[in-house]
Amino acid sequence: MRTTEYLVLALFVLCGIISLAASICDADWFFHSRKASTFVQWFGRNGARIFYGLLGVLLIAAGILFALYGYPS
Repeated sequence: MRTTEYLVLALFVLCGIISLAASICDADWFFHSRKASTFVQWFGRNGARIFYGLLGVLLIAAGILFALYGYPS
């Protein structure tokens, strides 16, 4: 794997950690942002927390799995 691929995977994991941490801590700065507020309107605050928590777990898992097994060809 090239360095740029590792950078992309690290960004996946970093974004996943931020999303998961914001959903666990119920961070106002995160859920009052313009893009997250759309999901808050659709699902409610707790639903958006669940959505972003699951999204964070999926991003972390994707970053780790792609780092271990590589991209599908």
